[in-house]
Amino acid sequence: MIFHKIFVPLPFVLYLLHMNLNELNPSQLSAVTYNDGPQLVIAGAGAGKTRVLTYKIAHLLEEGTWAGNILALTFTNKAAREMKSRIQQLVGEEVSRHLWMGTFHSICSRILRQEAEAIGYARDFSIYDTTDSKSVIKHIVKDFHLDDKVYKSSVVLGRISMAKNLMQSPDQYAANRDYLMRDRFEKMFDMARIYAEYNRRLVSANAMDFDDLLMKTNVLFKKHPEVLAKYQANFHYVLVDEYQDTNYAQYLIVKALAEPENKICVVGDDAQSIYSFRGADISNILNFQKGYENAQLFKLERNYRSTQTIVNAANSLIRHNKGQIPKTVYSELKIGERISLSTHMSDRDEAKMVAKIIKQSPKSSWDDFAVMYRTNAQSRVIEDELRQLSIPYRIYGGTSFYQRKEIKDALAYLRLATNQQDDEAFLRIVNFPARGIGDTTINKLYETARMHAVPLMQVALQPDSTGVDISVATQKRVVEFARMIERFAERSQMEDAYTFAQELLTESGIMREAKSDSSQEGIARAENLEEMLSSIHEFCEQRKEEGIDFTPIADFLAEVSLLTDQDQNLDDTQARVTLLTIHAAKGLEFNTTLIVGLEEGLFPSAFCQSAREIEEERRLLYVAITRSQQRCYMMNARQRFRNGQVSFTTPSRFLKDIDSQFILKTDTPLQPKTFANRMQQTASQAKTTSTIPHNLTSTTGMKEKSKKRAIRSEWAKDDRVMHRVFGKGTVLDIYRENDNDKIDILFDEVGKKTLLITYAKLERI
Repeated sequence: MIFHKIFVPLPFVLYLLHMNLNELNPSQLSAVTYNDGPQLVIAGAGAGKTRVLTYKIAHLLEEGTWAGNILALTFTNKAAREMKSRIQQLVGEEVSRHLWMGTFHSICSRILRQEAEAIGYARDFSIYDTTDSKSVIKHIVKDFHLDDKVYKSSVVLGRISMAKNLMQSPDQYAANRDYLMRDRFEKMFDMARIYAEYNRRLVSANAMDFDDLLMKTNVLFKKHPEVLAKYQANFHYVLVDEYQDTNYAQYLIVKALAEPENKICVVGDDAQSIYSFRGADISNILNFQKGYENAQLFKLERNYRSTQTIVNAANSLIRHNKGQIPKTVYSELKIGERISLSTHMSDRDEAKMVAKIIKQSPKSSWDDFAVMYRTNAQSRVIEDELRQLSIPYRIYGGTSFYQRKEIKDALAYLRLATNQQDDEAFLRIVNFPARGIGDTTINKLYETARMHAVPLMQVALQPDSTGVDISVATQKRVVEFARMIERFAERSQMEDAYTFAQELLTESGIMREAKSDSSQEGIARAENLEEMLSSIHEFCEQRKEEGIDFTPIADFLAEVSLLTDQDQNLDDTQARVTLLTIHAAKGLEFNTTLIVGLEEGLFPSAFCQSAREIEEERRLLYVAITRSQQRCYMMNARQRFRNGQVSFTTPSRFLKDIDSQFILKTDTPLQPKTFANRMQQTASQAKTTSTIPHNLTSTTGMKEKSKKRAIRSEWAKDDRVMHRVFGKGTVLDIYRENDNDKIDILFDEVGKKTLLITYAKLERI
């Protein structure tokens, strides 16, 4: 029997439950004890929603509901395990093990195992993971004689996944005008045909992918109402965690199973809906009360995590979103420090401040700190600075910058170009990007090289003379690759590291490969490669400051190899600073958080243009701020080296959304120290109450005009100066432009240059 009831006496358990219910605040208690109909529990950040869900299940058991009649849906296995553990502590394992509790996918899988034959599957169907699905798509693209550079498996799978989450069949996909226009624009004319063939092959293999588990469950319920009725009769109460993250397919499953009595409780926070790129639809939670007659709204507004100031700052930010369920989160903890906001001249200076704050914070464990950023690529410069101060760190939910696949691939190209005996680098990149050199060929090259005791490059350059057993066509592809590396090897000593790396990443096809992938993962890979180029450019500029005019790529590789070694030698058991994207931070909390990169085009992302997308970006910052328990630092930079050039930035629009009473501006001096001191003295003599800015941002919050205008400086027109790279020169002009203090100098040897005063490092002569 599927639904076999076992009744267990609970007198002692219920006594404990009554004792623990006294620990709930009035709002939590109301949400826990209401069982008369549909209810929406809006749980603000740090409001104890897991406790409410746990006690609600225990309360249902106390009221006489059998455990097997309760369905609790979560989004992660971690959340499911945590709730199960807490419920076991309250009611014991003998009772809790009968609960239908798990992720959407695990519960749907459980249902489909029982009912698979009704929709044409055997009960022992396979479940394909992402790797399996991509493999199927690659074979289809090959069989259809399509260009795998256009039909990248990750992009194709992403589009199929989104369609399935919206319950769109291949026929519906083919009839969708928006899909067709998008696919035509990107020259993916055969997407609908691939989708149909992909589904056909999965059915033929008696397999489902993750999205099928949701889609097929909906199909089962729609085509077989008697099956749906059986599960509706069994589930007397349905609970859903993180309801703001549900997609359309999940919404339909929940709605179907809760009918007809609609004994349903959904818990979530619309202010923390940040996963639309995965298909999450915030309208599911915003419109819950419209979809369920007589639905009751409960608000958990007391935050148990953060200081009053942090909570109030987050409230003032999210208040600017129009699409939300109004609530006022509050904290009864101490008032706490204001959020520190600082602007730095560059992303390197920003990273230095991050490391300095962490290093100098008293009486703290490394585990107390989290550095959060919008994109993975931002971690590189932060990692560099943490290493400089010997601060241990971990990349949460990701990989250290120089250990990421796309970075290791690029470094392998650079290594092989400078050392043609590097067989490991050869094996890594000989068929990346794909150039028709398969594993069989690679194995033959490897065995031949071992037999002759020569490097793989030698075999690849002369496959005839070494006797490797491969076809003429394959020989041609191998030789073309080897000669490309040989050409790069000749240039590696003649071009500076940055120019060389730029050209190699372009001509080898690595950059094109990354940028042709429009999925979230593809965009991140392209950003990481651009960031690697930034690190090489920065390395070259640093060497110039040290008086070294030419830096070959070998010097950079020698430097970065030490960094990657250090990554691998970190002790996993030691306390560490956590580095993570804000998307990965949801659900976590830290004593002190440092949020970096609060600039237009980065946060909010340049990819977000519509009002709906901007509101999600604002929610993302809300999530970041509310991870903080005691202290929160926010930072931005005036310039970043991105996409091959220095980009001057403007502060994120979201900073204006936070009430200024909760912000402490702590900008560090960006002018030469002598000039800053002179400005302070002038302010003191004037006996004014206003603060004279030591940097380029007005401390009164007024915007500086971007037009060119004269400024006071320790330098004057016609001063003779010495620059360690450009030599001697004469000052032509000193001025402020685009919020940056600049100096024009006519150098004796190289002509006119415009420099940022902060970085000029001039000496008077």
